[in-house]
Amino acid sequence: MGVIKAINETSDKAYSSGETYVKTSQEYYKLKAFQQLARAFTFLSKLAIIGGLLFLGLIFLTVSGAIWLGKFIGSTALACLITAGALFVFTAIAYLVRAYIDKNVIKKMSQEFFD
Repeated sequence: MGVIKAINETSDKAYSSGETYVKTSQEYYKLKAFQQLARAFTFLSKLAIIGGLLFLGLIFLTVSGAIWLGKFIGSTALACLITAGALFVFTAIAYLVRAYIDKNVIKKMSQEFFD
């Protein structure tokens, strides 16, 4: 009977240790998920605020540049066309390097996610 009692105690300890491990792992993954969500939310918040302000600044810079160019060349309409053409060129360049941009974003996100 002593052997059966020892086996029973050992199995109880193993069960208790396994249960503790599962609970601890579950808490760890909850914290890890919270950490990742918090990082993502703060990143998106900063992106929205900084990106929005930068976008507004670029709009004002573009409009003022078109007005200045219009006064410089004597035609506001032509200045707006030149400005629009420059923006289309920058857009085409960004489109051509989109794979490089995607690669860098995925690399950065994977470093943050799997850290």
